[in-house]
Amino acid sequence: MNWTQTLRSLLPLGAALAWLAATPAAGAATAQEIINSKCVTCHTKVGDQVNRLQQRKSPEGWLMTVTRMRTMHNAPLSTEEVRTVVKHLADTQGLAPSETQGARFAMERRLNTIEQHKTELFGQMCARCHSGARVELQRRPMAEWEHLVHFHLGQFPTTEYQAGGRDRDWLGIALKEMVPYLAKTYPYESKAWDDWKAKAPVSPVGAWTVAGRWPGRGDYAGVMTVAAGSGTDRYTVGLDGAWADGSPLKGSGTALVYTGYEWRADLDVGGVKMRQVLALDGDRASGRMYEREQDASGGDLNAARQGKGAVVLAVQPALIRAGETATLRIVGTGLDGEVKLPKALSVAETVSRDANQLVLKVAAAKSAAKGVKTLQVGAASSPLAVFDRIDYVKVAPEYAVGRIGGNGGSTPVVQGRFEAIAHSVGRDGKKGTKDDWAIGPVPAKWSVEPFNEVAKEDRDAEFAGLMDADTGIFTPAGAGPNPKRRMSTNNAGNLNAVATVTEGRKTLTGKGHFIVTVQRWNNPPLP
Repeated sequence: MNWTQTLRSLLPLGAALAWLAATPAAGAATAQEIINSKCVTCHTKVGDQVNRLQQRKSPEGWLMTVTRMRTMHNAPLSTEEVRTVVKHLADTQGLAPSETQGARFAMERRLNTIEQHKTELFGQMCARCHSGARVELQRRPMAEWEHLVHFHLGQFPTTEYQAGGRDRDWLGIALKEMVPYLAKTYPYESKAWDDWKAKAPVSPVGAWTVAGRWPGRGDYAGVMTVAAGSGTDRYTVGLDGAWADGSPLKGSGTALVYTGYEWRADLDVGGVKMRQVLALDGDRASGRMYEREQDASGGDLNAARQGKGAVVLAVQPALIRAGETATLRIVGTGLDGEVKLPKALSVAETVSRDANQLVLKVAAAKSAAKGVKTLQVGAASSPLAVFDRIDYVKVAPEYAVGRIGGNGGSTPVVQGRFEAIAHSVGRDGKKGTKDDWAIGPVPAKWSVEPFNEVAKEDRDAEFAGLMDADTGIFTPAGAGPNPKRRMSTNNAGNLNAVATVTEGRKTLTGKGHFIVTVQRWNNPPLP
């Protein structure tokens, strides 16, 4: 049984991940009682140690493991018991915050991230079929890494014969080279974990200023109110904010904190089910908020607890053109200090001001120095790009994958969401050199084109889906054979997402490679 069957035997991925923010029923058995009564029927126990549990993982990693025990090995666990055991294992055998750095994108569902592997062999041996982050978000002793190699061949016997595996002694390399490497690089015992366990967790209860940017929708800001819920590490959440255009962003829900800092929340925001995956760091938090059933639709979320000093979370927009006046929204906490703007910029009008949000009309002289400067409010600061012209445009992400779906089937489409990022060539006037710098996201008109001659001949741009010209949101077409296509193939396509920006009398274009492929049949909590 693969992950598609595993999750479908339970519930859709969005709902499966919602377990991570759910509250167990009152009077439920403890995790240790469940492990002692239902896990040790297969796993031997020596003293307090249960065999094969010498691992440390993220909450999503433990969800995958415990769910696999239930669906593939008939572990007699109820949905409630899965929640309880996952919470216990993530708390007691989780990862320190520093151990998740570089791999958090997988938990946050940033699925168009291009990984840079630490070694070429790691990419070839461990990241051909899934992300390298899935490996990086676990810790094991040598024996358990070796067990994992054997599990791969037992569960996926074609591993040795797939492209990238059959051209080498896969098992020999895995056991002799990768196991020692993994045990050294991702060890079960670590000072970071010992130090983290010794720390008392900081309660998230209170009011938090939040700010972020959502591709296809724009900037947002507001206040997130966290109150204690029913049970340890459980909270109720309220969100009261607005998008940059003034439309409301309001919702409520519940959250659960794992391992003392891993925040998982499920909210209803204006009738849309949304999810937050954040890392708490005392009075700060960062991560991503996204639609539960359309994880491509989401954006960064940064937060600071109110009343805990001066912090600038965001300047929206974080750019201004020399010679013009722009309205800037400064979002943060403790914003009652003196405003200091970069040289040759001045406050033309204070539109509104309180401790958490400051709206200014700012005038930039034509003589203002160009580059990424610093805006200050009291002791807090944030970058602000000052530019006189846009020299070229890049599309973000530079490479993305969308997926056909829908048509009454069980797999929804996976959208593509793009932004146009303006750039300056810097002082040398040459594109692509070290002094180039990013100005920031700018409005654009959007279209798609065939990526190559084959895509043009197959009319991919016509059949693969529709690009919204104003938002940069591409919605793939329906799944299934299309009789209008050559050989009645499906609506997959090989495209460029094209951003067109008008700069004075010039028209600037940027392109990002966009693959529209088949349905997302295999959709595990960690890609």
